[in-house]
Amino acid sequence: MMIIGAEVAYNGLGTPQPNGAVVLQRRKSQVTVLSIESYGSAVKAFPDAVVLGKDFAISPPPVNAHTHLDLSKMPYSPGSYEEFIPQVVRHRRRLTDPVEAAKIGVERVKAAGTTVIGDIVKSDSVMRFLLNQTGLRGVAYLEVFEPDPTLAKKVFFETEERIKEYQALEKPSCMQVGISLHSPHTVSEPLLKEISGLSVQRNLPLQIHVSETSGEIAFHKDGTGPFPELYGDLLRNWKPSGLTPVGYLAKIGVLKARPTLVHMVHVNEADVREVQRAGCTVVHCPRSNANLNCGRFPWAMFAKHGTTVAIGTDSLGSSQSLSVYEEVHEAMALHGNSISPLALVRSAVKGGHRALGLRPPKVGRGDDQTQFQVWGRRGPNLDLGIGVTDNIGEIDK
Repeated sequence: MMIIGAEVAYNGLGTPQPNGAVVLQRRKSQVTVLSIESYGSAVKAFPDAVVLGKDFAISPPPVNAHTHLDLSKMPYSPGSYEEFIPQVVRHRRRLTDPVEAAKIGVERVKAAGTTVIGDIVKSDSVMRFLLNQTGLRGVAYLEVFEPDPTLAKKVFFETEERIKEYQALEKPSCMQVGISLHSPHTVSEPLLKEISGLSVQRNLPLQIHVSETSGEIAFHKDGTGPFPELYGDLLRNWKPSGLTPVGYLAKIGVLKARPTLVHMVHVNEADVREVQRAGCTVVHCPRSNANLNCGRFPWAMFAKHGTTVAIGTDSLGSSQSLSVYEEVHEAMALHGNSISPLALVRSAVKGGHRALGLRPPKVGRGDDQTQFQVWGRRGPNLDLGIGVTDNIGEIDK
């Protein structure tokens, strides 16, 4: 037998075990889970077991709930959000092969120990590439971006046809199709309503960037702030609602579709209550928000209201890597005592699956040891292949 200790041990459901351990046993050629319990009780119950030193956590692999793999060739570009957006636009215009960029992103995600993702997809070629991937699960969200209300019907019908075409390409246990409404101000009100209705009708996962910056709040409230200059004539039809972005989405009925809301940095108590009432999941992207000077995600407020939170890396343009493990440790440093390691591990695993509309995993007695991932201080303990592969022979001792 073997005992793997960790500051956090989590089976994928329920409450993580602090100062926990996973006990493994060998049955013929297979190594399986015997129990998940406290470290002290495991060592006491199995005094002859091989004991590995404690890592940060052991759990099912975490989920990268929000990324942009087609930006994986974009240089890392920290600075202000208002400086970043034009750089993204210029990069996309110069990008000749978005599939090549997405391939790099897939390789980096897998190298970081993650095989379940939520990716925002702009091009047909990248969507087809992702739907054809094996060893990768999650949602490929077709992005919708059109602020002109006169084009709402046209874009809706085009999107509906593309969704039907892409759904025909889906494979079991691989990437599935979803929709991303870019933001509450870059998609017109009639199109927001139509697309959110489509997501309900076809049971499609839906994701929206919301309340990422303080400028977005000002733009929705009274049309001021940096966005008029940033977007220029593109948002010439914009009419501020006088509400917060969350309040606006609630008013026009979009939250009824239970979209996953990404960023959610600049929110108030009323916003969080609306989100919780609607049953939406929120995605926290700690490094991207810090690197683009967006502000600090109000973790304590979401925790107070019991909102499900997931973890995402965003793109390599705004984050140093596609590692969810590094995002979790960044969140620990950022939020300090207002957040617990147990809550973060739960968010990265269970919260991530919920954000993508997937069933959270549950690993228990008799399951294969490969269902677990050991988290080191900087990421997955891949050298041990979850922490036991190199020591598998010792389990019989």
